Amino acid sequence: MGRPEGDGGGAAPHAAFVLQGRWTAAQLGDRATWRGVSADLQRSPGDGGAWDLRQVEMLDHVGAQLLWTHWQHRWPATVSVTDAQRTILERVERFTVEVPARPRGSVAMAGIDAMGRKVLGGVGHLRYLTRLVGQLLIDAVKLVRSPRQGPWRDVSGHLFQMGAAAMPITALVGFLIGVVLAYLMSLQLRQFGAESFIVNILGISLVRELGPLLAAILVAGRSGSAITAQIGVMRVTEELDAMRVMGIQHGFRLVLPRAIALAVAMPLIAVWTTLASLAGGMLAADISLGITPAYFLNALPAAVAPGNLVVAVFKSVVFGIMIALVGCHFGLRVKPNTESLGQGTTASVVTSITVVILVDALFAIVFRNVGL
Repeated sequence: MGRPEGDGGGAAPHAAFVLQGRWTAAQLGDRATWRGVSADLQRSPGDGGAWDLRQVEMLDHVGAQLLWTHWQHRWPATVSVTDAQRTILERVERFTVEVPARPRGSVAMAGIDAMGRKVLGGVGHLRYLTRLVGQLLIDAVKLVRSPRQGPWRDVSGHLFQMGAAAMPITALVGFLIGVVLAYLMSLQLRQFGAESFIVNILGISLVRELGPLLAAILVAGRSGSAITAQIGVMRVTEELDAMRVMGIQHGFRLVLPRAIALAVAMPLIAVWTTLASLAGGMLAADISLGITPAYFLNALPAAVAPGNLVVAVFKSVVFGIMIALVGCHFGLRVKPNTESLGQGTTASVVTSITVVILVDALFAIVFRNVGL
């Protein structure tokens, strides 16, 4: 749109591009007017040639910015303006930020840069988490040397919140998983007359893998997010800075109690979830296959070697420590704003579940000959 009023532009006898009308935000805000002015400017000589703005009735910073952008942030070779117009244009010149031209192949380079930033961010998280693990080991040695100075009250509180309070939901989910697995297996085993083998399948799958894994995923979503949120709120309210000023170590007072609590609670929750899953599977097997609970309980010890339970308990301890470390890691890296708190909590849950699955896969490979 060349001008809102009258002829917006044209070549003068001396080859000057003459502007007329009102170049203000009120006039340029209309879509039709904006299109007309843009079309007129595209036919103009840009920053080269002569310009005459003296016939412009009114010029504000919006119109001046439009002209300055069309001039490619440079004064034309010849320009005729009033003193007021020159003042506005010089102010726009002073406060306009130059945007560098994007080179060819910038889209591909932007993708590479984004991937590089993600890799560097992942390396940063790994480095910080490694330092957190080292600090946890140092604090554990300190606790062994001076057990009376340990944060046992914090450990007790976290044991209740992360262990006892999680028993209802883990039992319910475990029971339902056992029912579903038993019903699905019964449909297949009945075709081959192998109904009695449901005890072996449920026993191995629930005791060795699904029970501990399911408990760890539930705890990661429930307690891992709570850990990150608690420490993140302490960052937002500057409690972490106050602790540092008072000489209180974050690792000893925040990370160590949560790691101990989950290391103790996770094996118990895993066994509790496994028992609930076996109860659900036993009930479903009795209903669908006619396998009595007495037969199920008598056949279970022979079907599941004790080594499977040892592996399940051991990796549950590792699950608990990893969930606590990941939750504390993202909590300590929260920035003092609510947006970062939400992002950290989400990242903590996703990372905890991913780490649990990766560690479980590693245990399945390393201990593949134990209990089988």
